[in-house]
Amino acid sequence: MSSLLFSPIELRGLRLSNRVVVAPMCQYSADNGAMTDWHLAHLGQFAVTGAGALFCEATAVSPEGRISDRCPGLWDDRTEAAIQRIAAFFKQWGNVPFGIQLAHAGRKGSTRAPWARSAVLNVEDGGWPVIGPSPVPFAEHSPTPREIDANDLTRLREAFAAAARRADRLGASIIELHAAHGYLLQQFLSPISNRRSDGYGGNLAGRMRFPLEVFAAVRAAWPADKPLGVRISAVDWLEDGWQLTDSLILAAELERLGCDFIDVSSGGASPKAKVEAGPGYQVPFAAAIKAQSTTMKVIAVGQITEPHQAETIVRSGQADMVALARGMLYDPHWVWHAAQKLGADAAYPPQYARCHPGLQGLAIPAGVPTGNDKPTTR
Repeated sequence: MSSLLFSPIELRGLRLSNRVVVAPMCQYSADNGAMTDWHLAHLGQFAVTGAGALFCEATAVSPEGRISDRCPGLWDDRTEAAIQRIAAFFKQWGNVPFGIQLAHAGRKGSTRAPWARSAVLNVEDGGWPVIGPSPVPFAEHSPTPREIDANDLTRLREAFAAAARRADRLGASIIELHAAHGYLLQQFLSPISNRRSDGYGGNLAGRMRFPLEVFAAVRAAWPADKPLGVRISAVDWLEDGWQLTDSLILAAELERLGCDFIDVSSGGASPKAKVEAGPGYQVPFAAAIKAQSTTMKVIAVGQITEPHQAETIVRSGQADMVALARGMLYDPHWVWHAAQKLGADAAYPPQYARCHPGLQGLAIPAGVPTGNDKPTTR
């Protein structure tokens, strides 16, 4: 039986060679919002792995949208040029479509890298005032955000759209909007962080309004033949928070607006959440959304580590694709190894031909590799 995980899938005008995605992974290694050599090395190692697609880490649409002072962004020519260098590497040498996750941290911004001694980055130390749907801090030690007003809403919608136009210009093939893990778009969705009484708060329709407006603005700015999706937190893991039933309604609205895929994660809205983690623990959330989706593809995430586990998820119809982050960090050649175990094919660069189990002992292909030679093998 052939592997479904390693069968192609189409997202709008983009054809992925398989259904394995390299998920966004925060690296906290940017220089004033610009990606650095670390990002080129980190992302470059995945460019030739034969994955279906890759998303670079949460990329802020404005300076105050960063999670930390070491997070990247895409808001001006300098930050665009830094990413373009990486996208160019993917185009010349890679066999994986390059994608960007656009984000805004909202009330969870102005922090230090997680390995720093203190989490909060105060304004006097180079931080910035944070904003959010309501003046509700994320945690006891977190700053109280300024409530977003009408002018902010207009500015933020345009910031997302402008970043999408820059992403197209630098050569990205696919965009994911980050509406998960307690960041700005998810802050509007969750009743934990959104306590507004205007048209952007209150009931579910009000809380969904701004994220849906952002999606529509990005869809209008992003080329019609390029796929656009959204990462969501399916649940807040709190009784008074966002629930799976809410996610099902949101997913239907996104699908109606032309969303090509939904990446189903969970949590992040509150440090009080008690997450019941374990292998594949978020897959049932993806399966619930997949059961009602007709055109929108569904990505499952969350402690997916084994090839047969991933194969089962897509073969059983729980999701159309799977995304790995920690698994890819531990084994950057996870795709090659999974293909080998599942008897499937995956692309690899000719420079690495002699290390492949199916080609050991064979000569390197004649000529100097140019980046355009992208054979596949079992």
